[in-house]
Amino acid sequence: MAYRVLGRAGPPQPRRARRLLFAFTLSLSCTYLCYSLLCCCDDLGRSRLLGAPRCLRGPGAGGQKLLQKSRACDPAGPTPSAPAAPAPRLASANHSAPPKLGTKRLPQALIVGVKKGGTRAVLEFIRAHPDVRALGTEPHFFDRNYGRGLDWYRSLMPRTVGGQITLEKTPSYFVTQEAPRRIFNMSRDTKLIVVVRNPVTRAISDYTQTLSKKPDIPTFEGLSFRNRTLGLVDASWNAIRIGLYALHLESWLRYFPLAQMLFVSGERLIVDPAGEMGRVQDFLGVKRLITDKHFYFNKTKGFPCLKKTASSLLPRCLGKSKGRTHVQIDPEVIDQLREFYRPYNIKFYEAVGQDFRWE
Repeated sequence: MAYRVLGRAGPPQPRRARRLLFAFTLSLSCTYLCYSLLCCCDDLGRSRLLGAPRCLRGPGAGGQKLLQKSRACDPAGPTPSAPAAPAPRLASANHSAPPKLGTKRLPQALIVGVKKGGTRAVLEFIRAHPDVRALGTEPHFFDRNYGRGLDWYRSLMPRTVGGQITLEKTPSYFVTQEAPRRIFNMSRDTKLIVVVRNPVTRAISDYTQTLSKKPDIPTFEGLSFRNRTLGLVDASWNAIRIGLYALHLESWLRYFPLAQMLFVSGERLIVDPAGEMGRVQDFLGVKRLITDKHFYFNKTKGFPCLKKTASSLLPRCLGKSKGRTHVQIDPEVIDQLREFYRPYNIKFYEAVGQDFRWE
């Protein structure tokens, strides 16, 4: 008796095989689609998992406004060799877009004094030199703002490249007791420029400037003397005290040798600006590019001015606050002050090895 064997004996039917293949292919497609949705352009994956903004594939129904607030996805599918994410930029690398040339450095040279001596003129003249970059304002770091730190001080400086010198000017440093030590702690190699002037003329100029701002102050004579009859000069008045150059110099010589200090004559700066600026350039170690052909005398202001330079289409003169007409002072007062300053001046000449001929 013959029996028919029931079940799945024999080769599968062609239709069933096709169904199995289709189901397997569909399963793979779904898996790949899910992976693509999670990992496309990396931003979408982060938007789902980390809450980052979603990326868009193109200007679809969302419209242009939505695209303006979102980034487009990368093309779908895995990338054979995706570039690595850039490393974080270091603050000290000075990266920016567009990049700025040069680096901000602490100054290698300082114009430390003196007020009303001609420091602004020296600064403006030396700024015309291509190898010198100078801060235009007075930072007062070593007297008023020392607590802000050297990083703050450096941030104020102009950028320099190659062998350019960074320089700043604050005339009050010369009469600040703590300034020499603080500058020495910054750099013992700092070059110091001191512009000095006849202390009597300097005091009158100082008073004239103050009077223009405070018209109600006492007279020059009243401020200069504790007792004029006895000839007792009030050296505590700032206008008088600044002119005691020999006393202030003592503080600087405790930290810096004379070889690192240049004393510029404020009087010679007016009658021979090229000569004095030649000394300044030699002291800074730069080529003598600022010469007599770069100056002309402004009769109205009574000061020399720089002619047109490559960086400026206009002559460079001192501001309106410079060159004021001094107040008239009793000649006897001037003589008394000259006698007062004489021993200090002589001591100063001997200390710096230079006769300024103020007597």
